[in-house]
Amino acid sequence: MLMLVSYDVATSDEGGPKRLRQVAKLCGDYGQRVQYSVFECDVDPAQWTTLRASLLDVINPDKDSLRFYNLGREWKRRVEHVGVREPPQLDEPLIV
Repeated sequence: MLMLVSYDVATSDEGGPKRLRQVAKLCGDYGQRVQYSVFECDVDPAQWTTLRASLLDVINPDKDSLRFYNLGREWKRRVEHVGVREPPQLDEPLIV
């Protein structure tokens, strides 16, 4: 299933930059960045449970926010990209 994860981490407090890096790292471990604070994560339910729990452990809910969008298995019909820098397709080989 494709999960879209977006986040807003407050970086004005002492631990904010570290939380921001941790959230981005966790999302990057399971998906690819498509905007500055938006990741597409193609995960199975067990991976999603792990990622979600890890993200909730990292953020400060009094200062930060997360939004999760479940686009399901038929996500290709639900995603439209307009403009420059189209991200690589999740289901195609990634050449580095």
